[in-house]
Amino acid sequence: MRKTVAELLDEAARAPVTGWDFTWAAERTAVSPPPWDFGALAQDALQAAASALDMGTGGGEFLAGFPVLPARMVATESWAPNVPVAGQRLAGRGVAVIHSEGAVDNAVQGADPAGGLPFRSAAFDLVLNRHEAFAATEVARVLAPGGRFLTQQAGTGSDQFHALLGLRAPRRPAFDLDLLLGQAICAGLTVEDARVGWETTRFADVGALAWYLRMVPWAVPGFDVTVHRQALETVAARDLVVYQERLLLVGRRG
Repeated sequence: MRKTVAELLDEAARAPVTGWDFTWAAERTAVSPPPWDFGALAQDALQAAASALDMGTGGGEFLAGFPVLPARMVATESWAPNVPVAGQRLAGRGVAVIHSEGAVDNAVQGADPAGGLPFRSAAFDLVLNRHEAFAATEVARVLAPGGRFLTQQAGTGSDQFHALLGLRAPRRPAFDLDLLLGQAICAGLTVEDARVGWETTRFADVGALAWYLRMVPWAVPGFDVTVHRQALETVAARDLVVYQERLLLVGRRG
């Protein structure tokens, strides 16, 4: 029997939101990635590295999916509840997970940003970063000479979740490829690749949308199924699709 809108929303409000695991609604969410495969790029980079850092590992799901990891692999996570989740998931792979306060938003970083990394200089051949704010100077510092930085970031070119729900998008500083490039270059990194693309996400039902917004609370700050229930009910019969800007950067320390 097909579930009602009320049942879908009640279910989404109760479902767990642990780590960075999107499998709960995977069969009801279709994602068309940007015109590059970040996972494949990361896998190639990991296979070529003897030591690597994964910044903002979440619950360790992304890193755990790679068949081969460097001999010395470390991960950081800024949200404390995720640290033991990631630690347990990655323990069998020999990956240490360290709680590290995240950097301020890349769009508002000043000359002396937060986001110091708790590692010695030139510690890693590779730094991976998937949607985690970072201080470019710190990334450059912990990279060994010739080391690579591979990151995918979310741009601010779209506020479609707000538009979909009929909400006013918050005013926030723009973060685009030019700003990302500027931060990397100012930190002394040589940029090898930089691209802009769009990721399309289509939700089969409003419950999948509501749960997704609980998983990524920065998409609609303050989102709550109960608070936004009327907006969710209003859009339940619509085509639930959003387009999100993605930025790719590959840099190397000289």
